[in-house]
This record gives sequence, C-alpha cells and structure tokens, in this order.
Amino acid sequence: MTNGQILLAAPLDIDLSVEAGEWPPQERLAELVDRAAAAVFAEVGAFHGGRSELSVVFCDDAAIRKLNADWRDKDKPTNVLSFPAFAVARSEALPPMLGDIVLAAETVTREAALEGKPVENHIIHLVVHGLLHLLGHDHETDPQAEEMEALERAALARLAIPDPYA
Repeated sequence: MTNGQILLAAPLDIDLSVEAGEWPPQERLAELVDRAAAAVFAEVGAFHGGRSELSVVFCDDAAIRKLNADWRDKDKPTNVLSFPAFAVARSEALPPMLGDIVLAAETVTREAALEGKPVENHIIHLVVHGLLHLLGHDHETDPQAEEMEALERAALARLAIPDPYA
C-alpha cells in the first residue's frame, strides 16, 4: 500500500539490465520499475487479459545519444527513450511484448539535481513516462500532452511523488 492506495501488480514480466552509467543497485532499480509499472496500470486500468514483457535498460549518455541519433535523428543525449514493439489497443489484450524503455544515467542525475528532486523519484517518473508511451500515449499535440501529463501526475501521486510539472 502506498499513499493510502493499494497498487496491484502490473501485468508485466520485466527484463531489467544495467549496461552503463552510475545507477542505484540493480535490485533497487527493479523495485523502482515495479512501483512505476504498478502505478501506471492502476491509473490506466486493466486491459482485456494477457501478460506482456517489458525491457528496461539503464545506460549512459553515450549509449542513449547513439540511439537518439539512429532512431530519431537527434544527435544528443536525452533522459528516456521508448521503443514500442507493437501498437497497443485498449480494447484488446496486451501484446506479448510492450517494448523497451531506455534511461541515461548522466542526464537523469543532472536533471534531478537541477530540479531539486531525489534521483529515485526522477527514475520512477521517467519509467512512468516511457511506459505510457508504450501503452499508446503521446505528447505531440497540446491535448495529448495534457492527457499524458495528467496520467503521469496521477500515477506519481499514487506513490507520494510530487508533481514533476509543478
């Protein structure tokens, strides 16, 4: 139970890897990812059955810069990238694989320090953000951004994490 609300386990099998960068211990990262995923699914509701696989990769700025250049034509590091494996429809079961979420150590640490927040809270926020992308949410337009940010705020509130957009 967190913040007075029960979080149900997410319908995910999570494959977590630490490839590079300075991160908390892998066991702690697994706890953070589990909490983030449970909060997202508590917020978006259940799908019509099925379990899915999620890959979460913790790397450094050099690795994410290469991914960002290769896949988005942006030759710079970023905090998080999401790579969906399948399109997700709420009227169907979860696909067998949701996709990958990749986070970059230096950028995540720098942003947390600049924003005066614990690194673990920022990691959870970025996993929430990435998972929402894999579940079909986006922020390309203002209405999409408002909807996605509202879901992020609500999921984080379930974990007693302050609004990252305040």
